Amino acid sequence: MRRRERLDTFLDRTGLDAVWFARPNNFAWLTGGNNVVDEAGSVGVAAAGYTGDELRVITNDIEAERLATEELPDEAVVDSYPWHETDLPDALAERSPAPAAADFDVPGFQHVDASSLRQPLTEADVTRYRELGRDTATAVETVCRDVEPDTTEREAAAALRTELAARDVRPSVVLVGSETRAPKYRHYTPKSVDIGGYALLSVTATRDGLSASLTRAVRFDAPAWYEERQTAAARIATTALAATRCVGSSDGSANQVFEHVQDAYARTGYAEEWRNHHQGGAAGFAGREWIATPNSEARVHLPMGYAWNPTVRGTKVEDTWLVTEEGFECLTTGDVEREPADAVGFDVSLEHAVAYDG
Repeated sequence: MRRRERLDTFLDRTGLDAVWFARPNNFAWLTGGNNVVDEAGSVGVAAAGYTGDELRVITNDIEAERLATEELPDEAVVDSYPWHETDLPDALAERSPAPAAADFDVPGFQHVDASSLRQPLTEADVTRYRELGRDTATAVETVCRDVEPDTTEREAAAALRTELAARDVRPSVVLVGSETRAPKYRHYTPKSVDIGGYALLSVTATRDGLSASLTRAVRFDAPAWYEERQTAAARIATTALAATRCVGSSDGSANQVFEHVQDAYARTGYAEEWRNHHQGGAAGFAGREWIATPNSEARVHLPMGYAWNPTVRGTKVEDTWLVTEEGFECLTTGDVEREPADAVGFDVSLEHAVAYDG
């Protein structure tokens, strides 16, 4: 279902005359453009709205011309207000048809959570996602080839940000875990510590509102336990993908996938490891549209991006995949094409899930 069809359905169901989006990922989802000036803000400088018959954008007179020229589709109607007279919420409340909803606080408006509107992905979303995934993976893998044992975590993190920026990709998460810190912490925020024998580099990065996540390992003289734990994590990740396709094909929910993830941990000999870090979930116009838990009833959509990230102490497997009824496509592919089971040599089906015998 295309965006306008989803929005028409939403307006009909709620009895609203308009719905507005100013959070950057939602603005990008609706318009394809970027409304960010201040990276620290959760709300951009413009709100994009759908009224059932047109796409409207409200912003201040500082931004209107630039947004119309560089960020918005031709059909968007741009309405500006003097920057010194009011602010975006009040301007929107004055100019929008009512009743209305918004994804940020607007006087008299209902709140809308856009996550359900953003799922599943459209063909246009997937095309942009492939480009983002390839550029993100190439940036990370470039840094992986350049680091040395005496490179610090912070130096590697700075290099990641530089490589991503050169490809017009904005990181929201950059983690680098050295030989001494990766086995201790699941979120290895960079410090002035040498990488040493091995390191994990993890990134979530965005462009056009979409988010891609991946982790890569660099090994110089990895600990003796590394290979066995990494293989276990890879088996769990592949089981999660197989379960996602199976559960999504029957309109199931996230907790059903999580049951298979828990079982995979147990069958690889790490029954309680899942408790130490979240396992990931659906990805798209957010780093995670939802995170799977034992009680999560979030719907498993197909086609959709999924970023599962199982960890076994000191190791982590993470990529962003497109999962469809037909199969799997790794979106975060750099120089090497990837298949779900190639790295560990197992069949990717729930009947022969990698954590299972046989």
